Amino acid sequence: MKEEEIYKELGALTRNKDIWEERIPYVSSLLSHESVKIQAKALWLLGEMGFVYPLSMRDIVPVIASFFDSSVSLLRERAVIAIGRIGRGDYHVIEPYWAKLFRFAADEEAKVRLSFIWASENIATNTPDIYGNHLSAFEPLLHDSDDKVRMEAPEIFRVLGKRRPEFVLPYIEQLQRISETDHNRVVRIHCSGAIKAAKAE
Repeated sequence: MKEEEIYKELGALTRNKDIWEERIPYVSSLLSHESVKIQAKALWLLGEMGFVYPLSMRDIVPVIASFFDSSVSLLRERAVIAIGRIGRGDYHVIEPYWAKLFRFAADEEAKVRLSFIWASENIATNTPDIYGNHLSAFEPLLHDSDDKVRMEAPEIFRVLGKRRPEFVLPYIEQLQRISETDHNRVVRIHCSGAIKAAKAE
C-alpha cells in the first residue's frame, strides 16, 4: 500500500478499538516503515493500544524505546508519549525505560520536552510513588522558554499533589510565585491548580 493508504488505514483503526489487540503486531511492523509519517502514526497508536492492552506490548516496548535515539524530533516525541501511555496501563511493562525518559526534560525540541511531561503525568497517575525523589527534574520546566511547556509543567505537580501531596509541598512557594508573576494566564492558572491539589489533603 502507498503511504497515504496506510495512514488512512491507521486512522480507521484508531476508531475501531474492538480489533486493537489483534492488530498490535501489524501496527508494530510499521515501525520499520521508510516513512517518518507512518512511523510517527504507528508510535502514537501503539501508545493508545498499549494503554488498553499493556501486557500485549512487552516485546514491542524495546522497539518503541529505540526511537529515543532518533534524530527526528517527531519520532522522539511520539516514542516518549507511547511509553507514557503504556506505562499508565502497567508501569512494570515500561519499567526498564522509565529512568531514560528523564533525559528528555532537556531535549532541544520544546515538543519533546512537552511529551516528557505528558508521559510522566500518565505514569504518575497510577504509579505516583516512583516520582518521590524525581520532582526536581520538572522544576526547570516551570521556567521553560516555551509557553506550552510552561503551561504543562505545573500539571505534573497537580497530578502528584492529588496523590502524594508531600512530594509537592517543597515546591509550593515557587508555584505560588509563578502563579502571581508569569505573563501567561494559563501558566498562572495551572500553578494555582497544582497548589490547590497539594493542599486539598
